[in-house]
Amino acid sequence: MTVLLERPAPALAPAPAPVAVAGRDVFVDALRLFGMALVILQHWSMPVLSFADGRIVTGNALAAPGVFAVTWISQVMPLVFFAGGAANAIGLRARGGAYLEAGPVWLAQRLRRLAWPVLALGAVWVPLPHALLALGLPEQPVEVGARLTGQLLWFLAAYLIAVALSPVLLRAHERYGARVPAVLAAGAVAVDLLRFGTGLEWLGYLNVACVWLAVHQIGFLYADGRITRPLLLVAGGYGAALLLVAAGPYPGSMIGLPGAPVSNMAPPTLALLAVGIGQIGLALLLRPLIVRARWLRPALGWAGPRIMTAYLWHMPALVAVAGVVVVGLGVSTPEPGGAAWAALWPLWLGLLGLVLWPLLRGLARFERPPAVPYGPLGWPGALAAAALVGAGLLTLTVAGFAPGLAPVAGMLAIGAGLLLTVPRL
Repeated sequence: MTVLLERPAPALAPAPAPVAVAGRDVFVDALRLFGMALVILQHWSMPVLSFADGRIVTGNALAAPGVFAVTWISQVMPLVFFAGGAANAIGLRARGGAYLEAGPVWLAQRLRRLAWPVLALGAVWVPLPHALLALGLPEQPVEVGARLTGQLLWFLAAYLIAVALSPVLLRAHERYGARVPAVLAAGAVAVDLLRFGTGLEWLGYLNVACVWLAVHQIGFLYADGRITRPLLLVAGGYGAALLLVAAGPYPGSMIGLPGAPVSNMAPPTLALLAVGIGQIGLALLLRPLIVRARWLRPALGWAGPRIMTAYLWHMPALVAVAGVVVVGLGVSTPEPGGAAWAALWPLWLGLLGLVLWPLLRGLARFERPPAVPYGPLGWPGALAAAALVGAGLLTLTVAGFAPGLAPVAGMLAIGAGLLLTVPRL
């Protein structure tokens, strides 16, 4: 997801030309920072927790009536995939026009950048639940925390699909342009019709490709400067989402909620794609303000090398604080939205920040994979590496780090995939 520019991106009317600072696209980097920061803020703010009889009970503050509208802004994963699409187009083009020929080495480098930080997470979390249980901590809260820590890896597994397909998708983009995301959006329509028409929920997971690749492909359009009317994206995206929620089987919330019969997120739906298109348009409307904000440059310079670490470790920070406050001290979350909740929310965020800060300082180094002389690597080896890393991430998404063989198998697969990216000397 690193956004490196060899040249400024094309102008995007009516906004001014992109501003490149130290070889980076300020707008795309800002989207990455905003996206990850909002993901962390949302994850830290929405838990409703209580502990009794050896069990922790979890709820979601965003399940309150009317609060669903917040998720139309706070569910920013479509923006993150959009920014990733722009970054991948720029990175591949920096290698020349032979995307398929340059793709294997580029993919190997991206795999190492994405998966290397996960090794540190696994090194801690594979043995940690066993150690906590040996110390006598209640089994159910330990298992809940271990599973939640692994579930966040869904994003890397889904994004890896986009990365692996980027050379082919970029070639398709240069030949067919906006028709590619249009076809992917049509695929999302067909998947949802089949899913809701047949009642076969597993069909919805085909939209992991259709929805996320559609917004990723729109990032290619941004890299070409071909999105000239962002207001149409805002009106069309959010307008379509309103119609889908009002008339269809889609819930209003863009995140999964406890007890809801349908989730717009897992698997992603056409409604989430519509909201994502609206978000992209809104971000592009704000782009002139973003690229002129001087305070962004030092913030991006500091946050860039730490974003992945913050994403991977913000849930362990939540698990640690909840373990002490909720399980250890027996303090339950106040009623969401009430005066007590509002008063204690800054303190809660402060505690979580204090726990995350030393993790950032100590573990951000894993965002820099060991430098190796990338030699010739063909597509079979690169795709095998991507498949192993993807399988490992998917295993951890499903099973988390709960005690058992699954997390060990998942980490071994990720390690084996990374080994395949190292050239044989």
